[in-house]
Amino acid sequence: MTIRKKLLATLALSTLGLVSFRAASDNERYFEIAKNLDIFVTLFKEVNTYYVDEITPAKLVKTGIDGMLRSLDPYTNYIPEDDIEDFRTMTTGQYGGIGASVVKRNGKTIVQSAYEGYPAQKAGLLPGDEILNINGVVVDKKTNSDISKLLKGQANSIVKLMVTRYGQTQPVQIDITRDRIQVDNVPYTGMISGDVGYFQLGGFTVDAGKEVRMAMNKLKEQGAKKIVFDIRDNPGGLLNEAVNISNLFIDKGLDVVSTKGKVTEWNKTYKALDQPLDTQIPVAIITSNRSASASEIVSGVLQDYDRAVLVGERTFGKGLVQATRPLSYNSQLKVTTAKYYIPSGRCIQEIDYAHRADDGTLGKFPDSLRTAFKTNAGRTVYDGGGVAPDIEVQDREIADITRILLQKSYLFDYATRYRAEHATIAPARQFKLSDPEYQKFVNYLQGKNISYSTDAEKALTELGKKVKDDKHYDDVKLELEAIRRKVTVNKANDLQRFKPEIKELLEQEIVSRYYFEKGRTEAGFDDDPNIIAAVAVLNDANRYAALLKPTGQAASARKSSGTK
Repeated sequence: MTIRKKLLATLALSTLGLVSFRAASDNERYFEIAKNLDIFVTLFKEVNTYYVDEITPAKLVKTGIDGMLRSLDPYTNYIPEDDIEDFRTMTTGQYGGIGASVVKRNGKTIVQSAYEGYPAQKAGLLPGDEILNINGVVVDKKTNSDISKLLKGQANSIVKLMVTRYGQTQPVQIDITRDRIQVDNVPYTGMISGDVGYFQLGGFTVDAGKEVRMAMNKLKEQGAKKIVFDIRDNPGGLLNEAVNISNLFIDKGLDVVSTKGKVTEWNKTYKALDQPLDTQIPVAIITSNRSASASEIVSGVLQDYDRAVLVGERTFGKGLVQATRPLSYNSQLKVTTAKYYIPSGRCIQEIDYAHRADDGTLGKFPDSLRTAFKTNAGRTVYDGGGVAPDIEVQDREIADITRILLQKSYLFDYATRYRAEHATIAPARQFKLSDPEYQKFVNYLQGKNISYSTDAEKALTELGKKVKDDKHYDDVKLELEAIRRKVTVNKANDLQRFKPEIKELLEQEIVSRYYFEKGRTEAGFDDDPNIIAAVAVLNDANRYAALLKPTGQAASARKSSGTK
């Protein structure tokens, strides 16, 4: 027998062995599925018949389904018929409604924002308004979900709101004609300064690629020679839109992303199919640790092709792809079907959902198991932990006093008051609170509950417990009390000590009442450390070029770069 025939015979035997084994394995698997489904059905019948209290069958089954899917990963979800409309909104960015964000706070239903150009804003609804009832339905006991359903409806239908407003003694009725609301993927486009253009990408719903193309063209018409592309906190969305956006910046025919899963027929490599918009203009992409999924594809692709400098934090690390599958009774399953790989060959998935500890906890891929890959120019990048930036910018930690002011909505409420008392303000980029105006805010806080424990106070309390346990408290009592008094004095001065930070956020909140979210964005241009860093690298051509060379010492060349 020739060597060739021996090889063929060996392969044939191996294949037969695999087929035989697979058939047996499949039979065992199908039996296990049938057995456990039978157990589930009979168990459910017994519980439904004999449980001491009445149960809601649909609720009980959904709880079981959710628990089962939760053991896989957070992205594999059951979508019952009642939630299909909300799911469509997430993927299309469209819904019928009034165009406002409404939240529950201390039992009250408060308008958080009214989107510029949409029915709520046109009808005169203002941030800070408290909604008492919707079409006659009192909302004080309603949940956020209930209120959302009451506000949404067919375009051209009317919703009547009864609201109270700061500065008015009587409730007023506001009639709003619902419309088709399209949540913009690109909520802001504008020039930062000189020849530096800036746009935000907030989502990846239908037509995100077209919106980015329009934003780029608009900026170039306004004289942009460099681009800051802000993708912070973008949770992702449609895979094909990530491909379309990447295609705007890289040559036609290049690989963008590959998907690989258990169903091999679904494995696919997505390429740039169209002529790019611009492959030369310098781009700085700002990322955060909440930039996920499709955001990571775009930032990772442009990093792998050395097409942009990444600024900010290491991204979230979601390298998984989901698909929807139809189920009976108009419900759906959103199921993780594959991992995706960007052009360098790396998968940036960080959490290892396939392996859980005995207690059910999950782990991240350790640095020791991360593999090095190369960008197109030969720069070193790593898999298994998000997309690391080339210029690392730590997100600023806000002070305890600032956190309390935000949590208790004191900044928000004061901006409501300020808007009622001032008809106009300076343009967004120019508006600044004077020292006397800031003092008015400090006076407004008199009598408000702004108590909090600082890290120093918590540490002193813990230290006091330990020295008491060790029987040394009397020896250090005086020193501990002296430190505690000093910390308390410093804490009392926090409104002045952290004045620049508090003032900056208060100015942005006030500006948003006159110029909406676009104004808030512009008001933050001169204070945002990520934007400042992005503009700085774009304005330094030598540094920008050096970061994209193999010898560039970028944050992305370190396994543990970025923050989580």
